[in-house]
Amino acid sequence: MKHLTLFTLVSVFTGAAAVVASMVGASFGHHALFAGAILGGFAGVTAAIRLSATFRLIEPAAVWPGILGGWIGFLIAAPLAAANAHTPVIPLLSIGLVGAGTLAAMRISPHKPKS
Repeated sequence: MKHLTLFTLVSVFTGAAAVVASMVGASFGHHALFAGAILGGFAGVTAAIRLSATFRLIEPAAVWPGILGGWIGFLIAAPLAAANAHTPVIPLLSIGLVGAGTLAAMRISPHKPKS
């Protein structure tokens, strides 16, 4: 159950942070929209993983592997979401790659999410 909670927390938090940061960036121009989304996504992953450690979903030692896995998942999800921004489905589904990246990194890390 904690794996599902971790997946959901990281995915939703990162997606929301990327959307809000892209809206802020859009007020500065087209290129800033994308820069805002990327920076917001990275910040969202970092914040969500740190919150997960605070809520004791993961061990404190697992924070950096989780952040790295989430960032990799976000780097895969961002181009998919941007290329398919005209549809609501693909961008929403692509945020799941962030949670999947986090869980994959946790799986190969010696520091596992708590069961």
